[in-house]
Formats: sequence, C-alpha cells, structure tokens
Amino acid sequence: MNAPRSVPGTEPTDGSVVRIGALVPLTRPGWVEAGRHLLAGLELAVGEVNDAGGIAGSPIELVVRDTAADPRRATAAVDELTRLGVAALAGEYHSVVARAAAARADALVVPFLCSSAVLDALTDEPTEWVARLAPPQSRGWQTYADFLLGAGHSRIAVAAQPSVYWASGIRILRDHLAPRGATVTEFDMSALTPAKVCDALVDHRATALLILAGYPEPAVSIVKAVRGDQRLADVMIGAPAGQPEFGEWARLLGDDGAGVPFLRYLPEHLSPLGTRVEKALGERLGEAPSFVAFEGYDTITVLAESLRSHGPDRARIAESWARVVVEGTRGQIRFSRMADISVWQWGSAPVRVVDRDPAEPGLFRILHAG
Repeated sequence: MNAPRSVPGTEPTDGSVVRIGALVPLTRPGWVEAGRHLLAGLELAVGEVNDAGGIAGSPIELVVRDTAADPRRATAAVDELTRLGVAALAGEYHSVVARAAAARADALVVPFLCSSAVLDALTDEPTEWVARLAPPQSRGWQTYADFLLGAGHSRIAVAAQPSVYWASGIRILRDHLAPRGATVTEFDMSALTPAKVCDALVDHRATALLILAGYPEPAVSIVKAVRGDQRLADVMIGAPAGQPEFGEWARLLGDDGAGVPFLRYLPEHLSPLGTRVEKALGERLGEAPSFVAFEGYDTITVLAESLRSHGPDRARIAESWARVVVEGTRGQIRFSRMADISVWQWGSAPVRVVDRDPAEPGLFRILHAG
C-alpha cells in the first residue's frame, strides 16, 4: 500500500494561496454538461470558503484543467498540476478518466478527492492518496438491478458500446440478476443501428432496454427509435449512468425522455445546507443543479476541512481521509475502507433510482432507494 509520506519538492510552493487542481470535462467528447455542473459546485464552494477567510487567511485558488474525457489528457494534467504545487487534486466525472488520474496521483503522491466517478477499481492497488465521494458502481448498479426486479423485469437487454465502464456495469447487473432468474442480453452498438436494436428487442422479447452508450449519440437516437416503434410500446427504457439527470436530455428528447429510470445520488430531502446550496447553484447555472453539482460543492467542503485542520502539506491531507467528518449537502461525510474498493470511500452517499415524471418532465419521481 502506498502510504502518505512527504516527498522533497512536492509541497505547495506559494504560501500566498492554497492551490487545488480541478479535473473537469469541459469539451467534447467529454460530457460537457456534467463538467459544467461539477465546476459550478467546485467554484461555489471555493468562493464561500474564501469569503469566510480562506484557509488560515490564505485564499483557495482553483486551477482548472479540461480532461475532455481523455485519460491521457488527465494524466498530463495531473503532472502539470503537481509541478504547479497544488495541495490536492479534485473533481472528474468520467470513470475511465478518473482511474487514469488516480493512478498518476498515487504515483506522484498527491492527494486526489474524486467527486463523481464510480468505477469500483479506481486504482489497481490499495492507496492512501485517493478518496471518493460518489458511491462505487457495484452499489449503485446493484440497486438499479433490484429496481428492475421489483418492477417485474426479468428479460433485460442492454445497448452497449465498448468501454471498461459499460463492461463493468453489465457484469454487475448479470452477477446480481442471474441468481434471481433474470437474463441480460447485450446488443453491440458498434455493429447495430438504432433500428436494428428495435428488431433485436422484438426477437428477444425483452421488457427493458438499458442505454449503456455514448451521450448524446447514439443514446438519443436509440431512445427515439424505441419510443417510435409501436411493437415496443411496453418496453421500459433505462439509463443507469444518469443521462436523464441533465436538462439537455429533456431538451433533445422532449416527452420521449420522460419515464427513463436512472441513478441519482441525492437524498429524498435536502438538509438546510443542501437547500441553500441548491438555490445558489441554480442561480449560478441558470437551471436546476444536478447531483453532480452537489458532488463538486461537497468535494471542496471536505478539502477545506482537511486544509484547516492539517494545513496544505500533501501527506497530512492524505492522512486526514481516515479522520475527517464533514456535514455536506447530502449528509454527513466520512471515509472508510470498504471491501474490494481500493480508495478511501464515503460509504453512505445517497443512492436513488428516479425518472422524469411523464406528466411533468421537469419533476423527478423516486422509484427505488438503495
């Protein structure tokens, strides 16, 4: 295990500010809307910390780098930010990108608090340098599998593209559903058009189709094709990765985008802090904030507490993962070691299966709680 240690030449170099490196997907092929929400949460929390006096009188400076959903670009950003003397790294939405960033942060002994990525194996080996706020994929997708069973679905199809993240999700679903008599059939979207997916759904008599593919395309085209096929009127469309959370989904699909269950990491009711932050984020974004924006805010909240109590030394920040306790927007945050998870993990992050209400697509319905 790579234990925290001070390494000569890696401590922050500028005592006038405390720098935090932010990894965010801000351009395509990254999920730009998710990146914008993540950055809004990070920036809002930094502004509030600085308005309250910063860290022992020193302001936080957020040094943002666009990962564009590219693991190599993220690795290069970690290298650059480390040279710039950041006290810690934060952010990232895409799991495969976060995995590359976490591996590099571990190698360079820089603390990294991952905001949103869920892939269980965020690093190959256990590390003391990385912590995560988002629930691991196994927990979220098992919750989604339980929802499918409860809704009466035992013949499930997935429209999937090649990806470590999608493959991991399919494996979790199969492992959880097969012992309960349900089947998962994979449709390879590198070989099928949306119209061919519709034919395959009819042939396999599937009652649910999960979209495990790129957004907005081919995900949007698949939804439109299935919704427009009268043979599939009773097929439920699901999107466990959370595409319907964002306003763009509703703008692109209209009524077709409602009634698509997905995983959302928000509690049923926000705390007073969460309610205040929700309002501030909405004003900053010009729209309702997603759960990703709350993850960004909570990331800085945790790092600020670590910095106040331990200072900007990288090793001491990493050591604080085991002891930090913070009231976040979505509950009390504390990290622990969990079986088969290689990083420090917030184990009680809220997990809900929700959808956009077909009667009012701007509202979300809670369908199942994990």
